[in-house]
Amino acid sequence: MSGLLTEIDHVAIAVRDLDAALDYYRDTFGATVDHRELIESDGVEEALIKVADSYIQLLTPTREDSPVAKYLERNGEGLHHVGYRVDDCAVALQAVKDAGGRVIDEAPRPGSRGTTVAFVHPKGALGTLIELVQE
Repeated sequence: MSGLLTEIDHVAIAVRDLDAALDYYRDTFGATVDHRELIESDGVEEALIKVADSYIQLLTPTREDSPVAKYLERNGEGLHHVGYRVDDCAVALQAVKDAGGRVIDEAPRPGSRGTTVAFVHPKGALGTLIELVQE
């Protein structure tokens, strides 16, 4: 364990066609979907592929105003964010604020799979969008 971050929860990849992306992972790597969920609040559909104790999270937008839709328009498909597991999302989020970091979520909120999450802005995190994930 390294401080507040306990494990890598997931690596998120933004895709235009979720089913095609799942076909790629199945056909290329023999991967199967561990969890699939529509997250209305974020305007995305996700599919999680289990890799050891972590996931590859494939994300596709379900509406044009979602952050993932805007990301795809700007950057195309590819790495979107990294999710780190934490024991207490509120404590980890406050540590980011106390260190002068920029946050997207001012308070933890419900995430997929029954998790609690909060996002740290990439402009304060070496250019990487970070999701704090409490299981």
